Amino acid sequence: MTINIEAPTMGESITEATIASWVKQEGDAVAEDELIAELETDKINLEVTAPKAGVLGKILKGEGETVTVGEVMAELNEGGEASSEPAEEKKAEEKKAEEPQAEPAPAAAPASATSSTSEGDMPLSPAVKKLVEENNIDPSLIEGSGKDGRLTKGDVLAYLDNPTSVMPSAKSVPETKEEAPAAKPAVSTPAPKTTADKGDREERVKMSRLRQTIAGRLKTAQNNAAMLTTYNEVDLSAVMELRKLYKDQFEKDHGVKLGFMSFFTKAVIEGLKDWPALNAEIDGDEIVYKNYFNIGVAVSTDKGLVVPVLKEADKMSFADIESGIKNFALKARDGKLTPDDMTGGTYTITNGGTFGSMMSMPILNYPQVGILGMHNIQQRPVVVDGQIVIRPMMYLAMTYDHRIVDGREAVSFLVKVKQCLENPSRMLLGV
Repeated sequence: MTINIEAPTMGESITEATIASWVKQEGDAVAEDELIAELETDKINLEVTAPKAGVLGKILKGEGETVTVGEVMAELNEGGEASSEPAEEKKAEEKKAEEPQAEPAPAAAPASATSSTSEGDMPLSPAVKKLVEENNIDPSLIEGSGKDGRLTKGDVLAYLDNPTSVMPSAKSVPETKEEAPAAKPAVSTPAPKTTADKGDREERVKMSRLRQTIAGRLKTAQNNAAMLTTYNEVDLSAVMELRKLYKDQFEKDHGVKLGFMSFFTKAVIEGLKDWPALNAEIDGDEIVYKNYFNIGVAVSTDKGLVVPVLKEADKMSFADIESGIKNFALKARDGKLTPDDMTGGTYTITNGGTFGSMMSMPILNYPQVGILGMHNIQQRPVVVDGQIVIRPMMYLAMTYDHRIVDGREAVSFLVKVKQCLENPSRMLLGV
């Protein structure tokens, strides 16, 4: 019985994806719920699993092609028998049998660096295989960062940028008793392509679906929202003192470190309660006010910026918030964020201070109408009660959509956030 393998539902507002890789090939036996392909959407990566046990039949959509929700990607022969050898190897053997037999190579010749895999290695995707062949690289010398240690194109490009970071071991050069050309090492240290071998000093790499979406949405925000940014600064002495007093006990009791994001999330929620226009959005000629607080937290990944959402954050404790953010960071790193993780946000917090930013103007996460930018904490001289003192200060930047948020509301919101952070007991007492 033949079963169609269809592209799965991908979440709110996501209708298509790119096939990142086929983990299984035509003729491979698969178990029920076993991973057979990986998809890349504009927000997250998705795994496609086998609906039943059987044999993967014809693959209808190749790597790099786009599929829509419900589109048939491949066929599965339920209960069928696996091919005795992979389809590609079988074709290669048939082609080899038709060709005249060449002289056997000297026994001392090492394995070619251009072979897609060696025995026991994971298969290479077409893009990776092409890259290692063009640059004469032994893929076993590069540590893979993909799923189950699989080699990605980014791993190879990183190796090309710094080839001396991984050098062939003595084992990679076969021993030989003769000084013949075949006894040379299989891999020479590759160098970035130059004008001499490529014809130019530029490289064109297609934007990932995630990067294209980020670019499109940021431009949409600029084109549609009347963005304005207001600034303030906050003295984080009280927050830092509180963390110093309780961070060890907090981590012992809750299994997670007490960071700054829980304080900022709580402070933002207090501000949104006082100024609900910043927790709204525009839908046509209507303003939709949200009576719940789903706070998006910007997380940087190797592929780009993603914004997973803390749902019902007003009902979460400090420990819940810290655990949620830590879990999002781990899932983002491993490409495990789900559509539900990424949707439903009402307000966003982004922390450029992680990378050393002192001041910036964040862009709205459209259609949201407010975003808070955190920055680097620096010891600066400030005047307190007529005295110059040194305090840990942070600049805050809040961008808002001036179409529905007035300056008074925006400035007052940011002042509320400042007050909550400079006196965190206000958040605990609800005053």
